[in-house]
Amino acid sequence: MQNLLTASVLSAALVLTTTSAQAADADLAPLPLKLPLPTLKGTPDDLPKGPNIEPPTEKPRPPFLAPKGTRNLALNKKVTASVKSPFNGDLSQITDGTKEAFDDQAVELRSGVQWVQLDLGEVCDIHALVVWHDHRWLQVFRSVVVLTADDPDFVENVKILFNNDAENAAGLGIGTDKQYFETQQGRLISAPSGLKTRYLRFYTKGSNLSGLNCYQEIEVYGLPAAK
Repeated sequence: MQNLLTASVLSAALVLTTTSAQAADADLAPLPLKLPLPTLKGTPDDLPKGPNIEPPTEKPRPPFLAPKGTRNLALNKKVTASVKSPFNGDLSQITDGTKEAFDDQAVELRSGVQWVQLDLGEVCDIHALVVWHDHRWLQVFRSVVVLTADDPDFVENVKILFNNDAENAAGLGIGTDKQYFETQQGRLISAPSGLKTRYLRFYTKGSNLSGLNCYQEIEVYGLPAAK
């Protein structure tokens, strides 16, 4: 009798767990990502290699699930930078929704450690970010660091979402994330559960091909936080 009761309890718990999981899955959907076309310039022979660099891959990224209704909150939002004017392009292009591998869609900042910053306009629940630095060529950008904060000066509640700055060039601490190759897929960075923020800042220090810092598009996926 005891065994029968135990089996019944376990069976009921399994059904409850399965039902809860199905209900949770029903509230999720893949990010509404629209990828740019791939570049057709081929793979160079002298690609950078090393234990801190992810090898290039042509495998598509698995869909990232987020609550239904999640959208790109960065679209047409204000962008500022560590420099007054870009070397090429306009900062507004970083959130204009276009990210094809064309020269006129690349915003270039001068060399050295530089950053761009997004203001979402209000506090939002963030689930993921996708960054396209420059997929015109297969290259690795250096010292990629992504921060969030509650204020535009990045003093209050600063969080690091990604850091592959192994040399601490940006002065934000040594990062343990790996460097990666730029492709049409961009880099998807998942946000920690429950992240609420308004401001995001993105650092780089050039790439293996150029000292310039480049951005084609930044997308921030989430929903406005409940008030």
